[in-house]
Amino acid sequence: MDEMNNLGFTLAAACRKHGAAIAIEAAETKLTYAALLDRAMHVERALAAHGLQADEPVHVFVSSHPADLAGFLGVWLAGGVVVPLHRTSPASVIDSVQGRSRARFVVDVARADQAEDDAIARFGETPPPVRAQLERAAMIIFTSGSTGAPKGVVIGHDAFSGKLRAIDAMIHFRRNERTLQLLNITFSFGIWSSLLTLIGGGTIVLPQKFVPALLLEQLRNEEIHRVGVVPTMLRAMLAVLAQDADGLTAACPALRQILTGGEQLSEQLATQVAQLFPDTDLVNIFGLTETSTCDFFQFPRDRQANPHSLGLPSSNVRFRVVDELSAPCGQGVIGELQITSPFLMSGYLDEPGLTQAAFSDGWFRTGDLAQLETDGQVRLMGRSKELISRGGNKVTPMEVERALKQYDAVCDCMVVGAPDDILGERIHALIVPNSGCAIEADPLRAFLSTRLDRFKMPDFIYIADALPIGRTGKADRRELRNMISGGALSPLSSLAGRS
Repeated sequence: MDEMNNLGFTLAAACRKHGAAIAIEAAETKLTYAALLDRAMHVERALAAHGLQADEPVHVFVSSHPADLAGFLGVWLAGGVVVPLHRTSPASVIDSVQGRSRARFVVDVARADQAEDDAIARFGETPPPVRAQLERAAMIIFTSGSTGAPKGVVIGHDAFSGKLRAIDAMIHFRRNERTLQLLNITFSFGIWSSLLTLIGGGTIVLPQKFVPALLLEQLRNEEIHRVGVVPTMLRAMLAVLAQDADGLTAACPALRQILTGGEQLSEQLATQVAQLFPDTDLVNIFGLTETSTCDFFQFPRDRQANPHSLGLPSSNVRFRVVDELSAPCGQGVIGELQITSPFLMSGYLDEPGLTQAAFSDGWFRTGDLAQLETDGQVRLMGRSKELISRGGNKVTPMEVERALKQYDAVCDCMVVGAPDDILGERIHALIVPNSGCAIEADPLRAFLSTRLDRFKMPDFIYIADALPIGRTGKADRRELRNMISGGALSPLSSLAGRS
């Protein structure tokens, strides 16, 4: 592997170059680049002492701790593969991922205060088998799968380093710029925006949590040059501003870019945000974990020319729209969007069949429906997969259904996503109880909280005698969506309206 493409080498070099500058800033903490590297080297030495092997997966717990990225860097310097997991994930979720990753170690820098041994916990003693798929791997990012079980997307150092350079060529991270990081670094969007800030010599600013009113205050009163958000966050900000007569004229003089992605950005929302921040570029980004993200960039000028298109492909990214036989679709004909580049995943971890099915002659099958516009750009037309995009987080109905079916009172269930003004989509679940069983919201919610991440929890739960049937005589998700949009169902009250 080219050493210059190793994310650990690149990030460590930035730490040495910018040593005394502030790398990460939180409410009560300022971590210099030198301190970040020092924390990472503690992790590196501890993993080496524990006998970490080359290309061995290591779980790294993250949330909004200032030194979380030291966990990433320490694993990379030790020659391991980062498996990011949120600290609040239920034990069952962590156990499931560990069963797939076969990791022996977990790094949690929040447990350690410059004490290397405290940062490492051990799952087991036996090293996992050597997997050729993990050679030169940087990360395994677990994302929702069509079967309901999370898929481990293996991303190589070469692929992600190349995509970082392609992204930077589009949006230009600069020295001394401050990035307000609202995004979780268990996801690619949060990871690349954090890494590019540090590689460029900037500062990551961490809020304690996302609160729309506090975010607006921070953008107005602090020197923030860039913020990454999902459209859900933008809708939440606009909802706050609708109640603030002075908000529409408030200026954010330093704010240069608003980067958004993770779910579709409507033309109406883009227009509202552009009016609110007239001196800031709203950059809409489309990509997938499997492609190392950021395959298309829609800049303001692109939006003015064609508001419905995905915009410009990033460097070395090619795309096509094809029919079921992989034949090219003509202009205006809906087909599947497929992408190829040097930045594609190495595959799904230990899933050769699933990996093979994800590609067609070297092109990654996104599962998104699209059509070519007359100007040669591409327009998304919907999703061929059943993935729910709730606040930018991808959730498969099957994984929620599987958790629901473990509840003793549940006979059958069906889960769908339905449009929502704030989150883009919310998760709706229809439950058929077992005979003689009553289902109450609070006990069910407590049960699900031990089996699902918070963003996968149903927002609305309905009770019915049977699942809706479509024209084919089979249980039909489209019918359920129609029932929800038509107001034919009443949700259990204590689960409705959660944000």
